[in-house]
Amino acid sequence: MNQVPDLTAEFAGIRLANPVMTASGTFGYGEEFKRFIDLKRIGAVVVKGTSAQPIAGNSPPRLFPTASGMINSIGLENVGVDAFIRDKMPLLRDIGCSVFVNVFGFAEEDYAEVIDKLNPCEGIAAYELNISCPNTKHGGMTFGTSPQLTHSLTKMLKARSRRPLIVKLSPNVTDIAEIARAAETAGADGLTVANTYLAMAIDTETFRPRIHNVTGGLSGPAIKPVTLRLVYQCSRAVKIPVIGLGGISTAEDAVEYLLAGACAVQVGTANFLDPRASLHVLDGLEKFMVKRGLKSLKDLIGKMEV
Repeated sequence: MNQVPDLTAEFAGIRLANPVMTASGTFGYGEEFKRFIDLKRIGAVVVKGTSAQPIAGNSPPRLFPTASGMINSIGLENVGVDAFIRDKMPLLRDIGCSVFVNVFGFAEEDYAEVIDKLNPCEGIAAYELNISCPNTKHGGMTFGTSPQLTHSLTKMLKARSRRPLIVKLSPNVTDIAEIARAAETAGADGLTVANTYLAMAIDTETFRPRIHNVTGGLSGPAIKPVTLRLVYQCSRAVKIPVIGLGGISTAEDAVEYLLAGACAVQVGTANFLDPRASLHVLDGLEKFMVKRGLKSLKDLIGKMEV
């Protein structure tokens, strides 16, 4: 009889029931998916980017399907930190899994305000610092493309944070390992690798861009081979744990990220196609481990043979 594998994941001092998380911006605040999925089974829900003030987001069109994924330019639409604490956290406290809050700002003081307001709020396991979103006209990605700005912002927020601080990196850089090391030396407790890739599409009938803002972030299966390489590079460059995401829709996708060095994974664009995608990945991961006789995630993480 095959032994049930131990899927418990340890990440930045946080104990997760399993390594499968939902990616920020693809799972709302969790409540939108509760009629489709048993939220208690997910390792963690990462809520959409939360800012100091409410953000209406970009003008439509702001989504466009590609041959192997999608381009989005939502513009970090969210209710703002005060409404998040008042209206969203009561449900999130009861969902039965860890809750990571993605934090976004246009300037350092914006990030600081969000962290300061979230610190006394119960039920949050960690902060995911979004310094890498390509879908706004200012702020955000500016921090994530500079080692100096990444270090400065991370150090400032780590000093005032009461919870683990995970920095979400941008793939739109020349040397992501340099950015990863800057975050680590500034005190980051972990990394999320990576956000979406700057992209665009044009309507050949109208000669107009498919996205109102012209460019947006590419996600989905198309980016997996590239982001897998970034996870491999980051996991070798730093000692803090790495969460991998980008194009994960099957258990085998998740296994690749774990073999490359990720300690946990996030399911993103696949949620738009199937709201139960994260559970399919989780169930498939358990079956994969049983089939291979693997007892725990330690038998997978960073075990790629070269």
